[in-house]
Amino acid sequence: MRVMRLTDSGHGIELEEANAPRPEPEPAELLIRICAAGVTPTELLWYPTSHDRNGKKRNNAVPGHEFSGVIAAAGKATVGFSLGESVYGMNDWFADGAMAEFCLSTPSSIAKKPSCLTHVQTASVPIGALTSWQGLFDRAKLKSGERALIHGGAGAVGVFAVQLARYAGAHVIATASADNLEFAASLGAEQVLDYRTSRFEQVLSEIDVVFDTVGGETLQRSWGVLKPSGRIITIAAGEENATDERTKGAFLLVQPNQKQLEEIANLLDSQTIIPVIDAVVPFRSAADAYKKNVRNRLGRGKLVVDLDSDVEKKAAL
Repeated sequence: MRVMRLTDSGHGIELEEANAPRPEPEPAELLIRICAAGVTPTELLWYPTSHDRNGKKRNNAVPGHEFSGVIAAAGKATVGFSLGESVYGMNDWFADGAMAEFCLSTPSSIAKKPSCLTHVQTASVPIGALTSWQGLFDRAKLKSGERALIHGGAGAVGVFAVQLARYAGAHVIATASADNLEFAASLGAEQVLDYRTSRFEQVLSEIDVVFDTVGGETLQRSWGVLKPSGRIITIAAGEENATDERTKGAFLLVQPNQKQLEEIANLLDSQTIIPVIDAVVPFRSAADAYKKNVRNRLGRGKLVVDLDSDVEKKAAL
């Protein structure tokens, strides 16, 4: 099967196309034929991409841990899914991911694909929606009527954070670029600030929850706008190894969750929330997508690799 794997070219980590054996599922695993996969560029810098669970250096990792696809094989101990069924979800961060024609996952990490969406649309959902759900609801315990500030409200995660915070009944404030102010408002933000021209800490206060996708100075400036009981969640990759106790306590790394995926699928099918796709590229352009070197991007939402397009089928012949 075709895969995109990490290799050290001598000039830094690069993605290259290669061939690899099709994986075989263990008794508790499912084999997924990948139709489309989401791109998370910062993933290439994360610890599970370069190391295994025991801390040993990991080579030739296959990235892309969110996907939409079809069940191609099932281990004997798996239940709840059938061969040929369309599913979406994630797989383990330490396993090879979905920038490949097939990948392994477990029943607890996937759910039935939203019926109203294509595979490409669906692949844009898992990480962004689950991160937002887990950050806002599991960690921050966001309640109706609270004030939520979403940094990066037009980004791959931010688009879901805005929509889910609004769904929860919060008063949503977002930061975004000038080009995306109206777009963030259309997702449910009642106030949108241009992060380039506005100092949010000068105009905001008494915030209950800050959901940060930016990190750095933006995160540090956010502590001052909180209520005494306020909470901050940050997903910025640069904060993963922070030594500051507040930041360490605020950092969140998303985890697969079948029940949450099922609830998210219901919200998508009812059009309570919508996916947002920045651009779609064929498999052969996956390396460019990780570098964000893609033409005709919208500058909002998620980059998606389409493995099931006619172009890709012809290329595989």
